[in-house]
Amino acid sequence: MLVESNTEEALGSRASALGPPVNEQGYYVGRVEGNLYWITDGTYQSAFLTTSDGVVLFDAPASIGHNIQRAVDEIAAANGVSNEVTHLIYSHHHADHAGASSLFGRNITRIGHEETRKLLLRDDDPARPAPEETFLDRWTLEIGGERIDLAWHGSNHSPDNIFIHLPDHDALMLVDIVSPGWSPVCHSGLAEDMPGYIEAAAVALTYPWRHFIGGHMGRLGTRDDVATHRQYIADIADSSRKALQTVDPTPYFVKYGENAWPALSAYLDAITTVAATPVIEKYTGVLAAADAFTASTTFHVIQSMRLDLGYGSQVHP
Repeated sequence: MLVESNTEEALGSRASALGPPVNEQGYYVGRVEGNLYWITDGTYQSAFLTTSDGVVLFDAPASIGHNIQRAVDEIAAANGVSNEVTHLIYSHHHADHAGASSLFGRNITRIGHEETRKLLLRDDDPARPAPEETFLDRWTLEIGGERIDLAWHGSNHSPDNIFIHLPDHDALMLVDIVSPGWSPVCHSGLAEDMPGYIEAAAVALTYPWRHFIGGHMGRLGTRDDVATHRQYIADIADSSRKALQTVDPTPYFVKYGENAWPALSAYLDAITTVAATPVIEKYTGVLAAADAFTASTTFHVIQSMRLDLGYGSQVHP
């Protein structure tokens, strides 16, 4: 379902969701805390740590590309530290967050989940070399005197998406789950595992942190942003249950007769509209672009409730 967004209305009081302006080269770099920095082009995000052993990079989005090194150079020059990227940690395997990895050559250490390595070897994309160092559940790294806690809490946005916790910098990086100030992009950010996607935001709040790096859009997040996202998804789920209970499929199947797919399509559209409408009304002006993507996320939630949770499933007598 395509919905045209009224930009001014959709942003509403959340114009701050846009974040700081980018420079003439198309990026913004700022301090998260201490020697941890973040980069954005307004749509994608990366982060890096300056250490005594070199720079540790977290994700290499293709859209930021060569501006990643420019941002590192800018901070390194200002602080008199090395600008050499020595380590790259993948949040997950998707090309939009890892597509600039090859810019840093073959002589850096790439780190990721075991499944990230398997998927990148399968994809065989020269822009995304597979990580040489991997882990399964948890791994604490000590690089240049800096502590980085990596953890996999199960499939969510993708089978390999991990939590990157920097306890000494009061920060958590969790990509493609929460976009601070914004509704998720289409179909829950294209999440592959909806129950895991929903749980990931809850898990994020069990960590101690003040700064959230979500991988998308133009600003850092807060604990309130994650809590708002959780309530938004919970409201969609609640409204979806009501719609599944109240929308009668009979008229659609009567109308189309033996042509089952158009009947099913019309029925699913009706359920989605009934479920999404009150959520759009509630979150317009709270989450940017809620009017644009709530319907597709609602459709995704409804299908997950049916297929993953068995909601409304009936066994023929």
